[in-house]
Amino acid sequence: MNCVWKASALAVIMGCCLTSFATAGQSSGCDPLGLVGCDDVCCDELGCDDCGCDSFCDSVACRGCKAAGCLASLKRHLRPSDHCFDDFISPMIDFVHFEDPRNLTELRPIFVTHQFPATLGPGNIPAGGSVQLFALQFRVALTERLSLIAVKDGYILDNSEGTLDTLLLDSGWADVSAGLKYNLIRDTQSGTLLSGGFTYEIPMGSKQSSQAVGDGEFHFFATGGQRLLGGNAHILSSFGWQLPVDQSVQSTTVHWNNHFDVKLTDRVYLFTENSWWHWVDEAETGLALGVSGQDLINLGATDVEGNDLVTHNVGMKFKPNGNFEAGVAYEFPLTAFKDVLEDRVTVDMIFRY
Repeated sequence: MNCVWKASALAVIMGCCLTSFATAGQSSGCDPLGLVGCDDVCCDELGCDDCGCDSFCDSVACRGCKAAGCLASLKRHLRPSDHCFDDFISPMIDFVHFEDPRNLTELRPIFVTHQFPATLGPGNIPAGGSVQLFALQFRVALTERLSLIAVKDGYILDNSEGTLDTLLLDSGWADVSAGLKYNLIRDTQSGTLLSGGFTYEIPMGSKQSSQAVGDGEFHFFATGGQRLLGGNAHILSSFGWQLPVDQSVQSTTVHWNNHFDVKLTDRVYLFTENSWWHWVDEAETGLALGVSGQDLINLGATDVEGNDLVTHNVGMKFKPNGNFEAGVAYEFPLTAFKDVLEDRVTVDMIFRY
C-alpha cells in the first residue's frame, strides 16, 4: 500500500513538472486546469513547498508549479527570481539608485545617451555635447529574501563640448557599484513589496571620465511597490542617501524616485517616472561649477549645497513573459536647475531567471 502511495505521489510530481514546462513563460493566468495558488493539485497532495507553489503562485502572477520550482534541487547555486510578481516591470529612471524591490536573478544590459546643457551652473560655463554609456547590471538571489546587486559599471564614451571636454571629461571606464538588498515585506495577495539595502561604489573607474573620485561612496536605500487594478497598474517608489567616504572631495545627496505604469496589452506597458535630487552637502575642494554630475559622472565640484533637481521621463516596455523585458525611456528636467542634464534616452533589456 505504501509503495502504491509513493508511486501516486511521484506521478503527481511528474505531472506538476510537465505542466510547469508547458506553462512557463506565459504572461498571465494559471495552469491549464485553472488551479490557483495552493489549491493546485500539486500543493494539495504534496504541500506548498514541494513544487515551489508557495514561492511562485499568487492571485495575479500564478504559473501553476513552475519549472524553476521543480528544478530548484538541481540548481542550488542559482536561485530563480521571485515570479509571484511577474506582472511588475522594473523602473528605468536613475537606474543606478532606483532599485526594483523584488528578489531577482537577472542580467540587464543598458544603453544611455545623455545630452548636456549648452551651459553649466550659475557661471554659465560652456558645455554641450553628450556622453554615451554601455553598461551591464546583474542581480543574483542568494536566498528567498536576500540578493546581491551590481548596479553601476560599463564604459563611458565622451562626446562632450566646451569646458567639459577640455578639462573634465574623456572616454573611459565607469566606477563599479555593488551591494546587498533584503526583501522586508512580500505579500503576494495584495501585491505589496518593501525592500532595503546598500551599495558601495568602488573607485576603480577612469579618472579622465570623472570616476575614481575619493574613496568611493555608500548608497543606503529603501524601495517598495504596490499592485493596482488587479495587476493592470503598479507604483514603485524608492528613497536613498548617498554618503561619500571622503566628504571633502564628493557631495552628499538624497534622492526620491517614483514610477507608475499601466498595462496597454498583455505584453506592452506604458510608464512615467520622476526623480528628485537634493544636495545636502558639497565638496570642500574642487572647481566651483555649481553642478555635480548626477548618477553618471562625479565632478567633485563645490557650490552645489542646497540644489534641487527634478527630472521626469515617459517610456514603454515590452514584456512577453516573466523571463524577458525590454524598454525605452525619454528623460528631461522639470526644474530650472538642470545640473548636467538637458535630456536623456535610456534603453534596457532584462534577461531574468
